[in-house]
Amino acid sequence: MAITDILSAKDIESALSSCQADDSFNYKSFFSMVGLSSKTPDQIKKVFGILDQDKSGFIEEEELQLFLKNFSSTARVLTSAETKAFLAAGDTDGDGKIGVEEFQSLVKA
Repeated sequence: MAITDILSAKDIESALSSCQADDSFNYKSFFSMVGLSSKTPDQIKKVFGILDQDKSGFIEEEELQLFLKNFSSTARVLTSAETKAFLAAGDTDGDGKIGVEEFQSLVKA
Protein backbone atom coordinates (compact mmCIF):
# COMPACT_ATOMS: atom_id res chain seq x y z
CA MET A 1 0.00 0.00 0.00
CA ALA A 2 1.23 3.47 -0.88
CA ILE A 3 0.77 6.48 1.36
CA THR A 4 -1.08 8.15 -1.54
CA ASP A 5 -3.77 5.46 -1.23
CA ILE A 6 -4.78 7.22 2.01
CA LEU A 7 -3.54 10.81 1.64
CA SER A 8 -3.74 13.09 -1.39
CA ALA A 9 -0.52 13.79 -3.29
CA LYS A 10 -1.42 17.48 -3.36
CA ASP A 11 -1.79 17.62 0.45
CA ILE A 12 1.50 15.74 0.89
CA GLU A 13 3.31 18.16 -1.41
CA SER A 14 1.86 21.15 0.45
CA ALA A 15 2.76 19.74 3.87
CA LEU A 16 6.31 18.89 2.80
CA SER A 17 6.88 22.34 1.33
CA SER A 18 5.93 23.87 4.69
CA CYS A 19 8.85 22.19 6.45
CA GLN A 20 11.71 22.23 3.95
CA ALA A 21 14.05 24.22 6.18
CA ASP A 22 15.94 22.47 8.98
CA ASP A 23 14.15 22.69 12.33
CA SER A 24 10.88 23.84 10.71
CA PHE A 25 9.02 20.52 11.17
CA ASN A 26 6.02 20.65 13.48
CA TYR A 27 4.18 17.32 13.72
CA LYS A 28 0.82 18.91 14.63
CA SER A 29 0.71 21.23 11.63
CA PHE A 30 2.18 18.51 9.37
CA PHE A 31 -0.51 15.98 10.35
CA SER A 32 -3.18 18.62 9.80
CA MET A 33 -1.83 19.84 6.43
CA VAL A 34 -1.31 16.34 5.09
CA GLY A 35 -4.89 15.44 6.10
CA LEU A 36 -3.93 12.68 8.52
CA SER A 37 -5.61 14.21 11.56
CA SER A 38 -9.01 13.90 9.84
CA LYS A 39 -8.59 10.22 8.96
CA THR A 40 -10.23 7.26 10.71
CA PRO A 41 -8.32 5.22 13.31
CA ASP A 42 -8.04 2.40 10.75
CA GLN A 43 -6.56 4.72 8.12
CA ILE A 44 -4.11 6.12 10.69
CA LYS A 45 -3.13 2.53 11.57
CA LYS A 46 -2.42 1.85 7.88
CA VAL A 47 -0.18 4.93 7.68
CA PHE A 48 1.59 3.72 10.85
CA GLY A 49 2.24 0.41 9.06
CA ILE A 50 3.93 2.29 6.21
CA LEU A 51 6.04 4.37 8.62
CA ASP A 52 7.08 1.26 10.59
CA GLN A 53 9.73 0.33 8.02
CA ASP A 54 11.11 -2.70 9.88
CA LYS A 55 7.60 -3.97 10.78
CA SER A 56 8.53 -4.18 14.48
CA GLY A 57 5.19 -2.74 15.58
CA PHE A 58 6.92 0.46 16.66
CA ILE A 59 8.37 3.57 15.07
CA GLU A 60 11.88 3.91 16.49
CA GLU A 61 14.11 6.99 16.46
CA GLU A 62 15.87 5.99 13.21
CA GLU A 63 12.51 5.59 11.45
CA LEU A 64 11.33 8.94 12.82
CA GLN A 65 14.41 10.65 11.44
CA LEU A 66 13.38 9.42 7.97
CA PHE A 67 9.69 10.26 8.61
CA LEU A 68 9.31 12.78 5.76
CA LYS A 69 10.95 10.40 3.26
CA ASN A 70 7.90 8.13 3.62
CA PHE A 71 5.85 10.88 2.01
CA SER A 72 8.35 11.70 -0.77
CA SER A 73 11.76 10.26 -1.59
CA THR A 74 13.01 13.79 -2.23
CA ALA A 75 12.01 15.05 1.23
CA ARG A 76 14.68 15.92 3.76
CA VAL A 77 15.71 13.94 6.85
CA LEU A 78 14.55 15.38 10.18
CA THR A 79 17.25 17.04 12.26
CA SER A 80 18.34 15.42 15.49
CA ALA A 81 16.43 18.05 17.50
CA GLU A 82 13.25 17.54 15.45
CA THR A 83 13.52 13.77 15.77
CA LYS A 84 14.00 13.90 19.55
CA ALA A 85 11.10 16.36 20.00
CA PHE A 86 8.84 14.19 17.79
CA LEU A 87 9.77 11.07 19.75
CA ALA A 88 9.27 12.82 23.10
CA ALA A 89 5.81 13.99 22.01
CA GLY A 90 4.70 10.54 20.87
CA ASP A 91 6.40 8.22 23.36
CA THR A 92 3.92 8.43 26.23
CA ASP A 93 5.05 5.23 28.00
CA GLY A 94 8.76 6.13 27.97
CA ASP A 95 10.02 3.05 26.13
CA GLY A 96 11.93 5.06 23.52
CA LYS A 97 9.64 4.26 20.60
CA ILE A 98 6.13 5.03 19.35
CA GLY A 99 3.51 2.27 19.21
CA VAL A 100 0.37 2.36 17.08
CA GLU A 101 -1.87 3.63 19.92
CA GLU A 102 0.67 6.34 20.77
CA PHE A 103 0.81 7.31 17.09
CA GLN A 104 -2.97 7.54 16.84
CA SER A 105 -3.03 9.79 19.94
CA LEU A 106 -0.24 11.95 18.51
CA VAL A 107 -2.09 12.39 15.21
CA LYS A 108 -5.31 13.39 16.99
CA ALA A 109 -3.55 15.73 19.49
